[in-house]
Amino acid sequence: MKLPHVARLLVDFTHLLRDHGFALAHEQVVMFLGAVRLLGPKSIDSIRQAAHATLAPPPDRRPEFDALFHAFFYEQASVMAAARSLPEEEAAVKETGRGDSEPPELRDPGRSGKFATGQEMLSVRKFGVNPGDEAITRLKRKAPQALPRRLGFRKVSDRKGQSLDLRRSMRQVVAHDGDILRLMQARRQKLERPIVLLIDISGSMKAHTEDYLRYAHALTQLADKVETFTFGTRLTRISRPLRQRDEGKALASAAALVDDWDGGTRIGPALQAFIANPRYASLLRGAVVLVLSDGLERGDPAQMREAIARITRRAWYLAWLTPLAADPRFRPETAGLKSILSLLDRLDNGATLASLVDHTLGIGAPS
Repeated sequence: MKLPHVARLLVDFTHLLRDHGFALAHEQVVMFLGAVRLLGPKSIDSIRQAAHATLAPPPDRRPEFDALFHAFFYEQASVMAAARSLPEEEAAVKETGRGDSEPPELRDPGRSGKFATGQEMLSVRKFGVNPGDEAITRLKRKAPQALPRRLGFRKVSDRKGQSLDLRRSMRQVVAHDGDILRLMQARRQKLERPIVLLIDISGSMKAHTEDYLRYAHALTQLADKVETFTFGTRLTRISRPLRQRDEGKALASAAALVDDWDGGTRIGPALQAFIANPRYASLLRGAVVLVLSDGLERGDPAQMREAIARITRRAWYLAWLTPLAADPRFRPETAGLKSILSLLDRLDNGATLASLVDHTLGIGAPS
C-alpha cells in the first residue's frame, strides 16, 4: 500500500533514526504516526513532541535526536554536524512483513570475530522437515515434566496443601447450611517459566540454523510461553509463525519473515535493540533465556556486554549455547565472549539438536 506523502515523510524520519543507531520497534512507528494525526499537527514543534513521546529517545541521546529532527524537517544540514559522533552500527527491529530499509555500509571491518562480518546481506532460506529426529522425540517426551517452574500467586485445591483454602471452605459451609464437613486445603500453583530464544542466523552459523529453528518450533509447541527472535544484522521476532503446529509450514513462514539469513554479525546492536524495546524487555522477567550463537562479534564488545548485563538482571537463567563448545578444548577467544562469561549462568555446547535438548532438560534439574 502506498503511503500518503506526509506519512511517507514521517516514516522516512524513523528510517533516519534507525540508520543512526536508535532502536525503534514497529509499534513505536505506528504510534508516532497516530500521535501526529491526533495533534493536527499545528506546527513542526508538535511533531517533535509526538516524536519524543512515542519514539522515546534515551535521555543521554536527546540532543542528538533533536539535531537529527532539525536536520530532517528544517533541512538544516549544518545542524547535523553539531550532533555528537554517531554509532556506526544499528540493528533494525522487525516483526511482520519484509524490510524496506537498507542500513548503511559499515566503515570499520572490526577484529573481534575471526570469521564474522558486520556487512548486511539480505537473503531467504528454505528448510526441510525431519519428523523422525530422535532428539526432538526425546524433547517432546520429557520436556513437560523437566521444564523449570516457579510458584504462582494463585492457589489451587489440594488435600495435601499446607494452607487453608478459606474461600472454598466458606462456600462448602454455605452449601451445607452452616455445617462444617471438611476444611479445604490449598497450595500455590506451579507455573512454567517463560522461555526466550535468541538465535544467531549469521553466515558463520549457517550450518546450525535449521536445527536451531526446528528446536525452537518443537519447544514452542511444548512449553506454555516461548518467544523466539533471530539476529544477524537485524533483530526479527518469529514467535508467531513458530506457533503453527505443522513444522514445514512454521519454518517456511519464519523463513519468509526474516531478511538477513546467512549475512553479517552484529550481536551487540541486535541485543541492544532487543533490550531497548520495553515490550521485549518485559518478556525477560523470571524467564529462561537461551542465546544460540558462536559469539563471533565483529563490533565493539562493550555493547554486547552491556546488553547481556541488562538481560541477566531481569532473567531467572541465562545460558549461551555455542557450537564451538562441542570441542572439549574450547576456550572463549573473542573479546565479546570473554567479557560476558561472568554474567552467564552457563556457557554450553550448542552444536547439535541433541546437545540443545540435553541442556534444556537439565535446566530445571536439581543442582
